[in-house]
Amino acid sequence: MINSMTGYGQAQGEIDGASYTVEVKAVNNRYFKTIVKLPELLAFLEEDIEKLLRKNLTRGTVNYALRLKDISTDVLFNIDETALQNIVRKLNRVGSAVGLEGAFDIGNLLNLPGIIRPISPDEEMVKQTREAVLDVSQTAIDKLKQMRATEGNFLAEELKGHCRAIGKDLEQIRVQSTNVVQEYTKKLKQRVNTLLAEVKLKLDEEALAREIAIYADRSDISEEITRMDSHLQQFVQSCQANDQAGRRLDFISQEMLREVNTIASKTSDGEVTRCVVDMKCWIERIKEQIQNVE
Repeated sequence: MINSMTGYGQAQGEIDGASYTVEVKAVNNRYFKTIVKLPELLAFLEEDIEKLLRKNLTRGTVNYALRLKDISTDVLFNIDETALQNIVRKLNRVGSAVGLEGAFDIGNLLNLPGIIRPISPDEEMVKQTREAVLDVSQTAIDKLKQMRATEGNFLAEELKGHCRAIGKDLEQIRVQSTNVVQEYTKKLKQRVNTLLAEVKLKLDEEALAREIAIYADRSDISEEITRMDSHLQQFVQSCQANDQAGRRLDFISQEMLREVNTIASKTSDGEVTRCVVDMKCWIERIKEQIQNVE
């Protein structure tokens, strides 16, 4: 079945005292675009994560975010305790001088420049961190893909329902098209006879036959109906395919609209026109929905 481009996945993992949380969100996009947000300490993983995303996903805007929490101080960074103590002493001195005393928020102090100093990880730490982060990332991506598949199943059923509705209108056009020439012949004879009766002339059956033949050829929509049938079948088959069918469905829907417009231009029958309007409405719904198909 087709997959939606919309999805969300989250996963958590831990290694050597560091807790990792990965969130992956995806929305529709004609092309593939990634937005990767990493802590500064793990910026060296950006290329690996980019490759992992491209390996698993083909279309859509993918937002990837990695957060660290509950990190022990000796895992990926050091705290400059001397600098922190100096800052606290200075703040206490300034506070006493102006008559303000109290405790300081250690979290705010840690955000000051130079307090936290990243450790340059050795080769073994880089390897362990990469494996842990990529493993957690793959779990989050798998959850996103599962949500995409579930939503894609619902989307496929709805699209096939639209195709069935178009098929009913097309069958009505097929039936009505057999009567179009007969109705035109009847009306044309009546109109010509009325006009000729006023001048007392006789109807030229051969000229009338030529006129009807020209109209029949000009208003023949059998080829358009046949192609439309084919497009509907291909569309339903593509909805059941396991590959990325979004672009294919978009192309087929464009061809469907082309055939419907041609049918509309070839006939002025009221019933056919009504069916054409309905079919255009269904196709517009299809075109809107397949924008979210991978």
